[in-house]
Amino acid sequence: MSAEVNQKEKVLEVKDLTVSFNTLAGKVQAVRGVSFDLYKGETLAIVGESGSGKSVSVKSLMGILPQNATIEKGTAMFKGRDLLKQTEKEWEKTRAREVAMIFQDPLSSLNPIKKIGLQISEIFTVLHKMPKKAAKEKSLELMRSVGIPEPEKRFNQYPFHFSGGMRQRIVIAIALASNPDILICDEPTTALDVTVQAQVLSLIGEQQRERQVSTIFITHDLGVVAHVADRVAVMYAGKVVEYGTAEDVFYDPRHPYTWSLMASMPDMDLDQDEKLVALHGTPPNMLVPPPGDAFSERNPWALKVDFEKEPPMFKISDTHYAATWLLHPSAPKVEMPHVLARRIQKSLERKEAKARG
Repeated sequence: MSAEVNQKEKVLEVKDLTVSFNTLAGKVQAVRGVSFDLYKGETLAIVGESGSGKSVSVKSLMGILPQNATIEKGTAMFKGRDLLKQTEKEWEKTRAREVAMIFQDPLSSLNPIKKIGLQISEIFTVLHKMPKKAAKEKSLELMRSVGIPEPEKRFNQYPFHFSGGMRQRIVIAIALASNPDILICDEPTTALDVTVQAQVLSLIGEQQRERQVSTIFITHDLGVVAHVADRVAVMYAGKVVEYGTAEDVFYDPRHPYTWSLMASMPDMDLDQDEKLVALHGTPPNMLVPPPGDAFSERNPWALKVDFEKEPPMFKISDTHYAATWLLHPSAPKVEMPHVLARRIQKSLERKEAKARG
């Protein structure tokens, strides 16, 4: 770890998290040995395609996995205790006071027949044992802080009276009401248009900085990651395949899957004769994960060993790691896609120009 990270307090330490699902077709190996740390006040983004194991990993940390899920092994140390070993009663206390989650669909998180004000204020009355009047004042204050106009009027309205962006602000207010140590955001802007998405991201970042909340941000959108993350974990087929600071991953990506994800992003700077790099193929069947590197079938740079042996996590720097045989000293030297190399160069130039003022 870098000196800067070392100075921060470690809030959460996840090691070798392994989760499977029992289905009629057999055992689905959804998460396979995931490890990461979370530090106070930082945002860790976990990125990858649908089905890569992102949401399953964080739902394990919230104790909200479905009944057919099994945590086969691993630890998640938080305040000296292992979250994965908690009883449901212990989880109720943890979710109420220490770990909160924002889901991608605010309507699924809100009670449609209960007034918004009551849904926020009951956190204070039930959890903090506040009198109703004090709880209402606290709720109005929180509604103002997340940018809900005329909170006194809107306190008595129902979820259907609010737009999607405003409903997401209410969900954020409810999540922050318990003053959690960890905030988990599971694709919270997916259902929103671009303008509202930017507002919600800005709000989450602002609240995080003010409250020094440690945030895990789940997304498939690398554009979102670039705006919110301090560190990034890239997941594929239930594993973390690249892990580093946002600068490591965006300016010096090393895993072919990260290259493919980044090169497939739309780019306003794209020349007329350049094309986006398409990520061909489909993710592997996790009922029977392939031998070797799970990305090998879709990897244009795959080596023979990728089809036979799983790569270890190679250390690139004190903050940057990637699981690809291309980092082995004996591997042939390959270049990232030209489109991506050019994009990174332009991004670095803009960054340097901005620093110069």
